[in-house]
Amino acid sequence: MKAVYMTEHGGADVLRYGDQPEPEIGPNDVKVRVRAAALNRLDVYTRAGVRGTRRRNFDSPHILGGDAAGEIVEVGSEVRGRKAGERVVVNPRMTCSQCRYCSAGEDEFCENSGMLGSSRSGSYAEYVGVPSTSALAIPDSLSYEEAASLPTVYLPSWTILVRKGALKSWETALVLSASAGVGTAGIQVAKRVAGATVITTTSTAEKAARAAELGADHVIDYSEEDIAERVREITDGRGVDVVLDHVGAEFWPAATRSLAVGGRYGICGVTTGYRAELQMGMMFTRYQTVFGVFMGRKEDMRQIVEMAGRGRIRGIIHQTFPLEDAARAHEVMESRNFFGKLVLTA
Repeated sequence: MKAVYMTEHGGADVLRYGDQPEPEIGPNDVKVRVRAAALNRLDVYTRAGVRGTRRRNFDSPHILGGDAAGEIVEVGSEVRGRKAGERVVVNPRMTCSQCRYCSAGEDEFCENSGMLGSSRSGSYAEYVGVPSTSALAIPDSLSYEEAASLPTVYLPSWTILVRKGALKSWETALVLSASAGVGTAGIQVAKRVAGATVITTTSTAEKAARAAELGADHVIDYSEEDIAERVREITDGRGVDVVLDHVGAEFWPAATRSLAVGGRYGICGVTTGYRAELQMGMMFTRYQTVFGVFMGRKEDMRQIVEMAGRGRIRGIIHQTFPLEDAARAHEVMESRNFFGKLVLTA
């Protein structure tokens, strides 16, 4: 099969396009013919070998890529209820289905979890093998490109805003960095699923207009405006009820100052840095909660696919590239000059 692989860490130039063996699947797995694979920041980190992704050695070429969609072409001997030809999206969070957390339906805490494309070879390829429980059927109304753009940005957004943050229709959410994949997902979940008032941030008038199209009620240009001050103006001094932060240290001071009494602050990314100061006195006197989210549960993914199939939410795709142009797609991602997701097609 054709694939994009790496045999060392480095810049985008370490990505190679060529022939690799097709994956062999186990009795509980399915093989998927990949039609679309979406890029994520984790792909860039894994390629560079930073933020805990460095491999000690490359005994064999490593294939990047987590989010993917395509059709099942082979079914393991123990798999029931799946068949060749079924259109699916792949949940890149691999869980064991056997540990105490998986058994309790809390598979986000799986003791034996891994990430497709990071801890195991992934979806920058014509074929990928995954556990059958990680492949979710998608309706004909969803294109492969849109389906592939959903998992890694919608799972943490859904978990923070809907399940753990319990955002209500009469509340206000602050979604940081509207142009990133999580930002585009978070705006839609907060507005189109929870029905809340949505404040978001970005740095250009063009991105602000696109954020408004997705459902943002107020857009703060952080290059010219103070986020905390604008939030106070917009909310008449009350603050926001839920913060969706996938950015990290850079906006932490302003975003925490924007949190209302009883506010919930969800973190799912630290692209601008890991460390920040926590004002504990403010937290306990104002009954605030800070929590972290990596991805989500299989049930979250099922609900996301259902909502996308109904057209309530959608994947926002900035640009698609043929598989062989994965290195160019990585360069675009590192430039940060895009709005939404970058997707490879095979």
